Amino acid sequence: MKQRSPGLEALREYTRPVPRLAVPGSHSALQILLGAREEGLEAILVATRAQFEAIYSRFPWLYTRVVLLDSWKELATRRVVSELRGLETILVPHGSLVEYVGPDNLLDLELPMLGNRFLLPIEASWEEKMRLIEEAGIPTPRRIRSPGEATGPVIVKLPGAKGGRGYRIALPGELEHVLSEIEKLGYKRDEVIIQEFLVGVRLYAHYFASPVMGRVELLGMDQRLESNIDGLARLPPGIASRLGLEPSFTVVANTPMVARESLLAKILRYGDAFAEAVERRTGYPMTGPFSLEGVVTDDLEYRVFEFSGRIVAGTNVYTGQQTPYAALYWEEPMYMGRRIARELRLAAERRQLEKIIT
Repeated sequence: MKQRSPGLEALREYTRPVPRLAVPGSHSALQILLGAREEGLEAILVATRAQFEAIYSRFPWLYTRVVLLDSWKELATRRVVSELRGLETILVPHGSLVEYVGPDNLLDLELPMLGNRFLLPIEASWEEKMRLIEEAGIPTPRRIRSPGEATGPVIVKLPGAKGGRGYRIALPGELEHVLSEIEKLGYKRDEVIIQEFLVGVRLYAHYFASPVMGRVELLGMDQRLESNIDGLARLPPGIASRLGLEPSFTVVANTPMVARESLLAKILRYGDAFAEAVERRTGYPMTGPFSLEGVVTDDLEYRVFEFSGRIVAGTNVYTGQQTPYAALYWEEPMYMGRRIARELRLAAERRQLEKIIT
C-alpha cells in the first residue's frame, strides 16, 4: 500500500504560481540559494542563529527571508512548520538536515519536500540501503557479517550522515577489537556495516532524476578529500605505522572528476537502475538529486558501497559553473543547486508540482 504523503496534502493548500524554496543552512545551502536566484525563484533560508551569523549573513542577496532556529530540532516544531507553510515553501533536504533533524521527523514533516522523502529512512539504515542497491542490480563490495568472515582489510562504517567521521579500517585479526571500541561509543553492532576494503579510485557520481523531463541526468562526479587518510598517503612507506597513526575518513573537501568515457555506459545504467528500484520499493518516483558512491577497480569494475538519496556536498565543486556532463543536457551553466530550482520552476509552469514532491 502506498504511504501517505504529508507534503502532497500541504501542497494542495498553496496558491502561489511558483512556491518558494526553503533552503536549510549548512551542507550545500549556498549553491541551492544561488541556483534559486539564477532561476528567478524566491528562497527562504532556514538556519540556526550561529550558522546565520557566521556564514549566511554575508550573502543577503541570495534569499528573501530568514527563519532562525535555536537548534535544528526546532525545524520540526509546529511554529516553524506553520511559518514555512504560510510562506508556501517547498523544503530541499540535504545531509545535514537528515543527520540533525532525523529521518523519522522528516518522514512526518507536514511540509512539501522536493524529492522522495520515503527514501530517507532507507538511507538511514545500512541494511536497507545496501538491499536497495542490490535490488537495482548494482554490484557492491562484499559484506562482512561477522569477524570470522573477513579474509582481508575491511572498512567499518557508523550509521547516519556523518561525512565519514568515525570510519575505521581493520585487518581480520583486529576486527573484533575495533567493534568493541565502537560499542563503547554507544553504537550497536547491527547499526554498523562492515565491507571489504576495495583498492581503487573512489568515484561519486551525481544524478538528477527528473519526472518533468522524464529522464535521469548525470550531472557530475567528485572525489572526497578525507582527513587523515589523504595526508597519510603522502608519508613515506612505513612511517605511519611507526608513528602509530590510524587512518580516519572525515570528509573535509571535494574535488571534481571526469571519468574515462568507457565507464560512462555503466555509470549511466546504474543511475537508471537505481531510480527504477526506488520507485518499486517506495511507490513514489525517484525525484531530484541522488548520488551513487563507489570504487573503480583496476579491471574497471565500478562497485557501489553506498548511496545518498538527496543532494551531496560534492556537487558544491560545480557551483555557478556548467559541469562537463550537464553540458550534454543544458546549454547554459547548470549545476545541482540550479537544477533543483529549474525542476521546481518547470513543474510549476507545467502544473506538475505533484510529480516532484512528497
